Amino acid sequence: MINGNLKRRKVDLDFYLHRVFRKKSFRPLQREVVTAAVEGHDVFLQASTSFGKSLCFQLPAVISHGVTVVVCPLLALMTDQVNALQALGVAVATINSTTSLSERREILADLLSGHPRTRLLYVTPELCQTETFRRNLQTIHSQGELNRVAIDEAHCISEWGHDFRPAYKELSWFKRALNNPPVPISACTATATPRVRQDIINLLGLDPGQLRIFNTPSARPNIHYEIRYLQNPIDDSGDSGKAQVDDFVSWLKSIQSRRRARLGGNDANLPPISGIIYVSFRSSSENLAGILSTSWNGNIRAVAYHAGLSSQDRTQIQSQWTSPPSLSEPDDQTPAFYIIVATNAFGMGIDNPHVRFVVHWNPPRSFEGFVQESGRAGRDGRAAASIVYFNTQERDKVLDRLRRDVENAYNRANKKPANGVSKDDPNSNLQNQYARLRSFQKVVRYCESTSRCRHELIKEFFGDLELERMGSQAPSSEMKPGSSASPCDFACDFCKEGSRGLTLRKARMTIENELMDCTQWDYMSNMEAMYPDAFSGFD
Repeated sequence: MINGNLKRRKVDLDFYLHRVFRKKSFRPLQREVVTAAVEGHDVFLQASTSFGKSLCFQLPAVISHGVTVVVCPLLALMTDQVNALQALGVAVATINSTTSLSERREILADLLSGHPRTRLLYVTPELCQTETFRRNLQTIHSQGELNRVAIDEAHCISEWGHDFRPAYKELSWFKRALNNPPVPISACTATATPRVRQDIINLLGLDPGQLRIFNTPSARPNIHYEIRYLQNPIDDSGDSGKAQVDDFVSWLKSIQSRRRARLGGNDANLPPISGIIYVSFRSSSENLAGILSTSWNGNIRAVAYHAGLSSQDRTQIQSQWTSPPSLSEPDDQTPAFYIIVATNAFGMGIDNPHVRFVVHWNPPRSFEGFVQESGRAGRDGRAAASIVYFNTQERDKVLDRLRRDVENAYNRANKKPANGVSKDDPNSNLQNQYARLRSFQKVVRYCESTSRCRHELIKEFFGDLELERMGSQAPSSEMKPGSSASPCDFACDFCKEGSRGLTLRKARMTIENELMDCTQWDYMSNMEAMYPDAFSGFD
């Protein structure tokens, strides 16, 4: 239902942007998204990590009457956003597992008062499942004080997504129960395939007549995407292979040399470069951080970050990394590079605009996760790099594990329960496991491709290739180094080196590559033939 009062009077969005959020101007498309929300529309927003999606529901919440409920999947992400809003003087609250009983009572008393001060309430999807919370929301809605529900990381609602959470499916309750008038919903995500996008819209019950859809290209034009092929980057113990470490450190040295050359050899004006390396395991994080920190005469400060660390340690590491020391006063202890070596526990809500590179030490487990994680580089709009180290050993391990997961899920789905009744959809877990396998298949295709622009591959996977061809009209397979028709202005290894250069680099891996290129796709076809009911309609 469109908010008529707000639609009739013109709201000075720039005033609130400057006065409350202390920002000089909107980023492209932000104004349109904010306007749609202020006018009361349902909103679907798919935008890259650097877009500033949270502003698109926070600013309307500050402007509008009533409370905006924000559903957030991670406690750390929720805490970061709440702290940032409190620092801006915004009336914000959160109810989660760390909220004391007295705080909870105080928050609910305000929300149910009929004239709440709170403008944004952050909650988990699990809290939204409870009857008590639902009754409270119905009361707030009946009082005319529920302005909007914003659902962050909305792709978690789809079983075809890479990060499915069952509690998200229960969020369909908002439109079913809060329907007089219908509560507006904003659904935000950075990564969603066409199938997942449709799932989000359908499962949340977004009103087609009032829905406004906003979408930005998934590939970031300022990021240089590159694959580095290595034969044996990981030894049998799981530790980082020397060849891979040497290759990475050599790359860092080349960056530092170019920086020095630009300044005539003067290091005094070179601030540390921030970067992220993603690894698969906690032990790998600790091991690699230790190796890098001792590999180049103190020029690299590498710190491990994973869920096994205490909350205090994680907060301290993140704070130091987002505010690295300045070289305005020369200090021999200041490194040239400040790197977080992390598992995927380090991610959502990280707000460091000055990250210059994101490296995946192993092939990413999902294509959606890869795009989201690589998108943490270059949020300031300046040039940045995404590097994936790809090797057949790790690829085969992951494929085998995912195949077993699919087969086990199929067996469980087809096992009859003792009482003959199953409360769950027998194909639900199977579909989710298969989606994970298909997503990793996309990772392998992306990494093994030597004939397509990386930016185009990313856009194609997310169904937005048609949005922008980045100035190119020629087929990507015809692009050659030095051609002005490069679809990404040479911001990937294919457009920079050409197919021949990439093929030569890839050929240095084992001959098993060509065998796997065929057999893994045959396996996928066989799975679909074996289990047609579970996989029907998969994009």
